[in-house]
Amino acid sequence: MSALIETSHLTKIYGSGETAVRALDDVSVTVQPGEFVAIMGPSGCGKSTLLNLLGALDLPTAGEVRIAGENLARLKDIDRFRARTVGFIFQLHNLIPTLTAAENVEVPMYGQGSDGRERKQRAAHLLHLVGLGERLQATPGQLSGGQRQRVAVARALANSPAILLADEPTGSLDSQSGEEILALLDELNREQGVTIVVVTHDRRVAQSTRRILRMRDGRIVDDHLLSDPYEEDLRTLAASRLGQALMGHNELHADYLNEAEKTVLVQVLDRIHKP
Repeated sequence: MSALIETSHLTKIYGSGETAVRALDDVSVTVQPGEFVAIMGPSGCGKSTLLNLLGALDLPTAGEVRIAGENLARLKDIDRFRARTVGFIFQLHNLIPTLTAAENVEVPMYGQGSDGRERKQRAAHLLHLVGLGERLQATPGQLSGGQRQRVAVARALANSPAILLADEPTGSLDSQSGEEILALLDELNREQGVTIVVVTHDRRVAQSTRRILRMRDGRIVDDHLLSDPYEEDLRTLAASRLGQALMGHNELHADYLNEAEKTVLVQVLDRIHKP
């Protein structure tokens, strides 16, 4: 199966000289059609930069991005390609406050060859799909935070994109609304086959996906399929400062553990941390 997303030696540098910041450093990764992938890492590790390059919102300093076999640097009409191929969900819904839910979903369809009747039918279908079939005429101010984000998901699907890119999609939501959005993304992936890439620092969000990429200092330092939540918790511990200290990779000390406890925990972390 051909990769839907493929990056090759991707590098992004902001600024120049002594003040230059290497946001991405030689990143090569592939995503197959139908995958549900999380990109995790601390603030400033490059995960949002990578997402922006995948969505053709920015250009790399070096390397290339291919989406469905197309090299983004060689496209003549990048805006048209982006509108038809990539759907975006951001932390803030960015809905137009004076438009109804249905009208907000219709916005990306303008200029894509559909007439008014087709746009209205498509918007209604998508809002039904995300559970808002009864709120087509509601404005953003009449919707809860979770409902507004559902409208944003529907809008991202407006042009049947090959890829859905989500940057901290639950970051501005309460825990219940966040769980509902995660369940919706999971349903879209499992039942509709939508390929989804999510940027997050939230372990709970990452564990709702099928594959996790961990980034640090502009590089991918771990790439694994998600199997068991307990195993994933151990991976998180292994990558933490405490876990790294226990395995002798930094100078932090865990003196509150006795030697027997340290030995057992190190063995577990060492086993789970190996590729």
